[in-house]
Amino acid sequence: MALLARWCLAFLLLVPGTIVMSAAANAQGGDAAAIIQKFGGKQSFSDTEAVIAELAATGNADVARALRALGDGSLYWRESDEAVFIGQGSDPVTLLDPLTGEEAGTAPAGDLTKVRIKNSIRNDITTALGSLTLGSPDRAQRMRAASTLFSDGDPAMIAPLEAAIAKEEDAAVQARMEEALAAAVLASDRPAAEKAEAAAVMEGRGDREALTMLIRFAGATDDLEAKAAAERAIAAIEGNIAFWYQMQNIWYGLSLGSVLLLAAIGLAITFGVMGVINMAHGEMVMLGAYTTFVVQEAIRTSAPELFAWSLAIALPLAFLVSGTVGLVMERFLIRFLYGRPLETLLATFGVSLILQQAVRTIFGPTNREVGNPEWMSGAFEVGMMAITWNRLWIIVFSLVVFAGLLVVLNRTSLGLQMRAVTQNRKMASAMGIRTPWVDALTFALGSGIAGIAGVALSQIDNVSPDLGQGYIIDSFMVVVFGGVGNLWGTLVGAMSLGILNKFLEPYAGAVLGKIVVLVLIILFIQKRPRGLFAQKGRFVDA
Repeated sequence: MALLARWCLAFLLLVPGTIVMSAAANAQGGDAAAIIQKFGGKQSFSDTEAVIAELAATGNADVARALRALGDGSLYWRESDEAVFIGQGSDPVTLLDPLTGEEAGTAPAGDLTKVRIKNSIRNDITTALGSLTLGSPDRAQRMRAASTLFSDGDPAMIAPLEAAIAKEEDAAVQARMEEALAAAVLASDRPAAEKAEAAAVMEGRGDREALTMLIRFAGATDDLEAKAAAERAIAAIEGNIAFWYQMQNIWYGLSLGSVLLLAAIGLAITFGVMGVINMAHGEMVMLGAYTTFVVQEAIRTSAPELFAWSLAIALPLAFLVSGTVGLVMERFLIRFLYGRPLETLLATFGVSLILQQAVRTIFGPTNREVGNPEWMSGAFEVGMMAITWNRLWIIVFSLVVFAGLLVVLNRTSLGLQMRAVTQNRKMASAMGIRTPWVDALTFALGSGIAGIAGVALSQIDNVSPDLGQGYIIDSFMVVVFGGVGNLWGTLVGAMSLGILNKFLEPYAGAVLGKIVVLVLIILFIQKRPRGLFAQKGRFVDA
């Protein structure tokens, strides 16, 4: 009995509340429906603007349907009874209730007149829709509404924004609404103290859009307090933008440096251990890029579901292709030219021309498309700095390759033999090390690393027969600047030259910037002929 009594009491308390809420909702819906009907008749543009404002003030999200139809040009009124409908189709026109969206019959096109609007009214519609979505249960929709209202900076939205901020529980959405409120306050006739607080909020946002609003406000206001607050905010935002501009340049420089590191790291091995000026090194990079193209073409035709793994499949294949070509070059050409650097330069230059022409014959002279897997596509923001996923992954990849090469050189028998040959070839030979095979494997290793560099470069550059030519000179500059044969020097040299290039480009341009870098390297080599990190080896000892 006690349980039954409690259920009865709950029912008595709940039903009246439900009835009241239902009545309120019906009243709100009825008010909205009546307001929508005011669009009927021969109205002026100012009358239409007033009706839009009334609809926005109801807070009823259902009126968004009518407002969107008004903006799309599909809101009509029927001349016979001046009733308002959403119209679909041509003739006859299907009529929909502008509040509920339910069908309301059809009508001849001649009986309907479109509700006229202009561009300023479209802006009013956008603002009204933004205010209606401030209370949406969807967080993303509230965030978009706040962003739209920030851009509009409409003083009429101050009251709706204040009400929405009071009810908002999500901190990020609330912050965005407060920014929109600050933009509206700056455009209003509110007291100077409120405008100074709004300027502080805009300073916290700190982006270019906020800066534009503050500059416009500071130029228009006569209030000294508000103007001073705006000018302080402008100075702070300009400093913030300058900081992120420099950070973006550093990011671009690291990105370029990672590309230079990938292109130069193989050359550092062959040049440091063997003293061979390999002008065909760029073509090893090119072969790696074309290997990626062939792998992706095979996957597209045979197993498109594996496309996300195409780069992982291409990496070992590119290493094998470029490494094999390098091994063949060393065994059949370069080993006969040791000790004659000028002749190796000319011979490898001839090989580079042969490889370029072979690729043109097989694949054609035009660029080939190499796609980005989904995980390497797109970008994200850190502060005011845009970071693309493909560049980020290439930086990570270059560091992984660098670390792997350090392990090979310092933790394997091949690395030990390579270092022994570098330091003293005659003594290494006397200790039983087969120096000719060390040379061959070293050249193959450097060429293979160039091949996997081509896999990475295919994601950010055009895959063409001339791909390697764009990196060979920069690679030599990195190796000479960092110290011939020193991997740490190659890392520091690549990153330093990448960052220096990106800081010079805005002032000197891309071409002149490279010339300035080249001149600086020449001057540096005059002071330190062995580079940043001097490597001891047979050439130094000689």
